[in-house]
Amino acid sequence: MDIKVKDIIKICNAKLIFGNEEEKCKDFSKDTREIKKGDVYIGIKGENFNGNALYEKALENGAKVCILENIEIPEQIKEIYKDRTIIKVENTIKALQEIAKYKRELYNIPVIAVTGSVGKTSTKDILASVISKEYKVLKTQGNLNNHIGLPLTILKLKEHTAMVVEMGMSSLGEISILSKIAKPNISVITNVGTAHIGKLGSRENILKAKLEILDGMDKNGTLVINNDNDMLNNWNKNNNEYKVVTYGIKNDSDIIAKDIKLEELYSQFTAIIENEKLNVKVPVGGEHFVYNALCAIAVGKLLNIKSDNILKGIERFELTKNRMEIKKNKNNVTIINDCYNANYDSMKASLEYLSKSNLKRKIAVLGDMLELGNYSKQLHEKVGEEIVKNKIDILITVGKEAKSILNKATSLGLKKENAYNFETNEQAINLLNKILKPEDIVLVKASNGMNFNKIIEKII
Repeated sequence: MDIKVKDIIKICNAKLIFGNEEEKCKDFSKDTREIKKGDVYIGIKGENFNGNALYEKALENGAKVCILENIEIPEQIKEIYKDRTIIKVENTIKALQEIAKYKRELYNIPVIAVTGSVGKTSTKDILASVISKEYKVLKTQGNLNNHIGLPLTILKLKEHTAMVVEMGMSSLGEISILSKIAKPNISVITNVGTAHIGKLGSRENILKAKLEILDGMDKNGTLVINNDNDMLNNWNKNNNEYKVVTYGIKNDSDIIAKDIKLEELYSQFTAIIENEKLNVKVPVGGEHFVYNALCAIAVGKLLNIKSDNILKGIERFELTKNRMEIKKNKNNVTIINDCYNANYDSMKASLEYLSKSNLKRKIAVLGDMLELGNYSKQLHEKVGEEIVKNKIDILITVGKEAKSILNKATSLGLKKENAYNFETNEQAINLLNKILKPEDIVLVKASNGMNFNKIIEKII
């Protein structure tokens, strides 16, 4: 199922500048630093760089085909690299998407798409682990879940027999584009929370954006939803159009968890599906991972994966880096690295997990939650309420917005001598290095733009 240069020319209404129309295009890259011999290089124009202008570096590093926009190729380059191929398109991002769409259509395999305000990546990871017990799975790496990352993932399809893709968004219309490229057979919405509410304006609009995952779904496909999420639950009550499978803990659902036992490093529960009961062990603590496991069971059942393999896939799944990574440092301090991203819903879940620890002192190091617009102060204050509700011993905040977390928490009873607000990560690091003691447990969490990885590096 190879794509040839002539296919790309046809798909993208492109122009062959020079080269071989019969050349096969197998591995695609947008990064000249990662180009390997025989790769196809796609020049992408970003906010601070123009990948099209770097095509010579790509050719030097072994690219056999370049797909470029708005660039003139000197005659000397054509002569030096006459054994290569250069294609010119009107828009390289659009071309990337069209090529990925074409490639997807070559494969008659299950495609599972995952979106949601919280838990997209961890849900994708557990789904891929379960499905890989009976399929050869391609999954989104890291968080390559946008209009560039998702097409690049699809273009990695080779001998795979199933694919799990993550779909992120910050505006209406974005998931619709991704869904029409990926054409999922099964769509998953983990929840509808407050992420990106500053841009979208309301949870109703966030729900609308998440439901765009259905725009490209196979007409015989199935939507899998968290039935305990108020927005999804209410939407489903009025749904007469789509086949839906629900999972939950609180509300009556197709797959429900009972007898839940939450431990620091794992969870156990009984999953009830029609007349079947499964004893499930999840290798990560926290109620939100019970939901992830329920989702994996739902998808596994839709794909007719054996129950034993579903259980093995859940028990052996591994999280993507920087998401609830739990490690002990040399001083026997437990560090929860959850600093990839943050919004109110994920902050709440992480603090609830921290509160259940049996270790001596519970310390939360929290930074700004970004992209909340006019809702920022209100949602940061709600995190402050969670600090007190979950009886966190010490609170350290970094950033202008995060100060509202501290102010609310101290107003509700957190002792001021246990609350610190800093402007820089370095200040927080200095304090942590002074106060951390053996048997402490520390949650480190903020939006990615706060660079909290620097804090992790200095205390781990």
